Amino acid sequence: MMISESEILAARILIVDDQEVNITLLQQLLREAGYRNITATTQPEGVCALHQKSSYDLILLDLQMPVMDGFQVLEGLKKIDISGYLPVLVLTAQPGHKLRALQAGAKDFIAKPFDLIEVRTRIHNMLEVRLLYNKLEVNNALLEQTVSERTKELSRTNLEILQLKDRLQAENIYLQQEVAQQYNFGEIIGQSVALSRVFSQVEQVAPMNATVLLLGETGTGKGVVARAIHSRSTRKGRPLITVNCTTLPATLIESELFGRERGAFTGSDARQIGRFEMADGGTIFLDEIGEMPLELQCKLLRVIQDGEFERLGNPRTIKTDVRIIAATNRNLADEVKNGRFREDLYYRLNVFPITMPPLRQRSNDIPLLVKHFVSKFNKKIGKKIDTVSKETMTKLQEYHWPGNVRELESIIERAIIITLGTALQVLDHFEPRGKTVEVSGEETKGLVEREHDHIVQVLKKTSWRIEGKNGAAGILGINASTLRARMRKYGIARQ
Repeated sequence: MMISESEILAARILIVDDQEVNITLLQQLLREAGYRNITATTQPEGVCALHQKSSYDLILLDLQMPVMDGFQVLEGLKKIDISGYLPVLVLTAQPGHKLRALQAGAKDFIAKPFDLIEVRTRIHNMLEVRLLYNKLEVNNALLEQTVSERTKELSRTNLEILQLKDRLQAENIYLQQEVAQQYNFGEIIGQSVALSRVFSQVEQVAPMNATVLLLGETGTGKGVVARAIHSRSTRKGRPLITVNCTTLPATLIESELFGRERGAFTGSDARQIGRFEMADGGTIFLDEIGEMPLELQCKLLRVIQDGEFERLGNPRTIKTDVRIIAATNRNLADEVKNGRFREDLYYRLNVFPITMPPLRQRSNDIPLLVKHFVSKFNKKIGKKIDTVSKETMTKLQEYHWPGNVRELESIIERAIIITLGTALQVLDHFEPRGKTVEVSGEETKGLVEREHDHIVQVLKKTSWRIEGKNGAAGILGINASTLRARMRKYGIARQ
């Protein structure tokens, strides 16, 4: 893409100077060089109007003028020439004004008295850049038009494919409904009344951008529900980013959420993109939000309210568009009363609460879950277990499951490991207690007592070891932090 000499000499040039003698000198210089379209004015206050009318390719501008100086002209030109490239060559007897002129929008600077050859050379080079820029804009416009036309052709060509895809999707509806009836929301398995309420709420809120707060005990499947909401939302094509507030040290949560620059703190030897930045356009799942330090809660509130934050070590504000899904096994209302959770953040999160029922309140779902986990671990371990006795299933349904679905999954995996034949054998330490049925509302006193006793029993078997491979938390199928919270709740101490 070349610019011919004739194109350069045909460029429109405007001279702005309050001294007629300077104008005459510059006009003579330009005409001798072959330029034909030259306009001059001693009235700087009219430059903007002139440029809007004629759209000049280059402006020669004197800085020191009595009524309106060159800096004011530059400011005015910036307002009316926001997108274009307009070369302005400033002329002044004050070399100290060079930096200020360039900052104000000038493209080059020549000090008076100026060398005529230098002026002519600078003008030629700047006009070449200007005309190249103009050609580039024209070519881009033509390219966009061509792309648009080709896109329309491709759309027409793909119409039959899209129609065929729609027909195939319609033919698969029945099969999808059958699968959904058994497994409901993909990874969420169950058909109980308690779980059906959750399904209904997920269907209601998923297409919206509303913040969702998932409540319930550890192991009830809050993370699975978060994925179900995201996969049914308008953001499903963007990432779902998960942050577990219990697994991150308090000192690292802020940099994990908002990112950090290199050298932001000791040991920060590389730049890190935060989870909120990674989730832009998608969903962020804040698991166990009740564990978030109080000092970070105000920053989270700002992201929810204004969609902006700063990386550690960088004052620049970053905008983000994310949907918030939070989960907790704590009673946040109580946490607010006790001063451990911000009230304003609680109200921002509690827009659409969904409470996950514990497994003991949906024992009718246990056969489906057992079937799913047996199939899953058969493939993983390489077994061919295809039978679960009625007695075993009854024991599983009568157990009160303090660790919920997570505990059930752990027990089924261990049972498959030790099973020698094709019929599932339950581990020796698994001792179901007291039959429970699906209930709604608060747990009864009997359930609390049984959970207390079961935790104590397991702790005794592990010599009060909580964490590790053979610790009580692992046997119960819950996090160590959750077990400690239960021990505090029930006043359980080592005996």
